[in-house]
Amino acid sequence: MMEIERIPCRTDNYVWLVHEPASGAVAVVDPADAEPVEARLATRGLRLTHILNTHHHGDHVGGNLALKARWKCTIVGPRADAARIPGIDVEVGDGDTYVLGKASAKVFDVPGHTRGHIAYWFSGAGALFCGDTLFALGCGRLFEGTPAQMWHSLGKLRALPDETQVYCAHEYTQSNARFAVSLEPGHAALGARAREIDAARARGEATVPSALGLEKRTNPFLRADDPALAAAMGMEGAAPEAVFAAVRAAKDRF
Repeated sequence: MMEIERIPCRTDNYVWLVHEPASGAVAVVDPADAEPVEARLATRGLRLTHILNTHHHGDHVGGNLALKARWKCTIVGPRADAARIPGIDVEVGDGDTYVLGKASAKVFDVPGHTRGHIAYWFSGAGALFCGDTLFALGCGRLFEGTPAQMWHSLGKLRALPDETQVYCAHEYTQSNARFAVSLEPGHAALGARAREIDAARARGEATVPSALGLEKRTNPFLRADDPALAAAMGMEGAAPEAVFAAVRAAKDRF
């Protein structure tokens, strides 16, 4: 079994602490800054062995070098963007398996947000670390990729089991929910989820991880091939890539 903890960082980042107790392996996923990670390691009495990076943005790799200097940990990141991952030791890409202690992750290339983005799926733990590709009720902005690329990338993640927990890297869910409801105000399951999110945030609670099955039912960025969403966008019969592009453009303006 893997133990997974949330480390809040900056204004809305989440760094994920992953402990594989059978071997003692300890990883952090996308450490924005070293200090919050160091504080949690000290509280838990853990020794950092790995950093798993999904992409090169500073709010995902900002703590790499300080943590590596302190712990001599192994930094794993995308082969397709290795030159922009500070301190990278191990390069991985689509179809690779990365072993962390006695756990293993399948790696997916998921470009769109950046050209070299990857995701890690630990099937045994039902855990998906997807960086900024997939959010609860959202997806990342297309800084370096195309809508067709991102739709294809999201399709890889959507194919995973419904019970998979989505460990994304930001607390964007409430604003994502407002946008999604604006597209489909009559979507009952989405409306109910939005109300639950509002209540959770009012209590100061995090909204991630989320279940992938719930994302498949309510996240508009995973539903570009759903005729109901196409109709809501006034795009009946349009190709999913076109619907996705329109939804992403609408979110960018929201």
